[in-house]
Amino acid sequence: MENGRIHPLITDIERPERFTYPFCYEPHPLCLMAAEEVKQEIERIHLKEGKMFGVLVVQQGFLAAYSGLLEGRNDWEYFVPPVFDAQEPDGYFKTKEREISELMNQELRTLHSSLTTKEMSQDLQLWLFRQYRLLNARGEEKDLVEIWQDYHSSPRIREKYPLPPGGTGDCCAPKLLQYAYRHGLKPVCMAEFWWGESPKSLIRHHGQFYPACSGKCKPVLAWMMQGLDVDPNPEEVRYQHQVPSVVWEDDVMAVVDKPAGMLSMPGKIGDNSVAMWAQEKWPGAMLVHRLDMQTSGLLLVAKAPEAYHHLQKQFEDRTVKKKYLAVVEGKPQNDHGVIDLPLSSDPLNRPLQVVDFEHGKRAITEYRVLPTSGGGCLLALWPHTGRTHQLRMHCAHKDGLGCPIVGDELYGKKADRLYLQAQAISFIHPTTGKKMHFELPPAFAPK
Repeated sequence: MENGRIHPLITDIERPERFTYPFCYEPHPLCLMAAEEVKQEIERIHLKEGKMFGVLVVQQGFLAAYSGLLEGRNDWEYFVPPVFDAQEPDGYFKTKEREISELMNQELRTLHSSLTTKEMSQDLQLWLFRQYRLLNARGEEKDLVEIWQDYHSSPRIREKYPLPPGGTGDCCAPKLLQYAYRHGLKPVCMAEFWWGESPKSLIRHHGQFYPACSGKCKPVLAWMMQGLDVDPNPEEVRYQHQVPSVVWEDDVMAVVDKPAGMLSMPGKIGDNSVAMWAQEKWPGAMLVHRLDMQTSGLLLVAKAPEAYHHLQKQFEDRTVKKKYLAVVEGKPQNDHGVIDLPLSSDPLNRPLQVVDFEHGKRAITEYRVLPTSGGGCLLALWPHTGRTHQLRMHCAHKDGLGCPIVGDELYGKKADRLYLQAQAISFIHPTTGKKMHFELPPAFAPK
């Protein structure tokens, strides 16, 4: 065994029955203990940038890893090594990289460009991915290209991303599992946490635990966990029997109250959705708009195509007015204001959004702090645009309010629910032309 890679974990805490489902989990107490040990090691390194760290508890103790490079190095003795070391100065990868760089410099000096350097770069990247030969719990082995192409059956994704993104295989989880399998260690549970300052575009909170990334890690871990007894996805079983309530209806449309945890439309984690429920209740019915799975509140359902198109046009023209309530961590600096931050998404890391001033779409949210009798902070939010996760990002991002919504697992901290409710909506009735307004009582109080 390589010296210093496996660390003792002396405790009588009971081990979990199954391995961690890495994309939605509560850190096991054993992982919390291991993380505290790792944090002490991190403090000795004096990080200059934020970094994701991971712990893997095995029967003999625990392993630790970091994502990518740590302070420009990947040879820290306390942490497991990379799956493949591309940083060797005299190795094939660095040698070819220098060769390509020199050719590119020559092209710049002579103002002459060709496809040669681009083709060489692509060939080198392909060669690198082939060196990442990843094991699973059955002892089977595949390289990154095989894993990626086997996982992605969607022609659209395959065409746009024929190869994995750069850095795939260098995140914490693949490193930890690969080391465990190579050395005959049995994985028990795993967790990842962020340490240090947040990046500018993403939202990462110091010391907080996060799920494995979906873009780079989901295809890889789907392969590497084969042969392990893994916890089920909690999102698949947690809200299976949720149903909306009808707030109001007539012959052409209905207003319903969606519970937190129910999908608006059928998705990968099941068909229990407002859309499916509405079609069963009113054959031919269509959902006019959507709410995030964890957001509760008002949705409009059209019972006929004419009503659907009329209501859709109102959303396109931004004449539908919506008000949300949210409980947030901390308190905004101002009691009232407008947030204007452009947002975009990475198709390989859906549904995560980032602030993107270059390619993002403009997103505008008005907010007001509401008076409460408790100690928490309750906000009214009026979205003037309808971007994915707009309210959640605008509340959480440091250039927005810097106050994550309570229970926001993606951009804040987990709680018993996401404290976000689509509380009120105003629109024009599609056949009578009357102005309609509906408002729910608050679904929660500040904590």
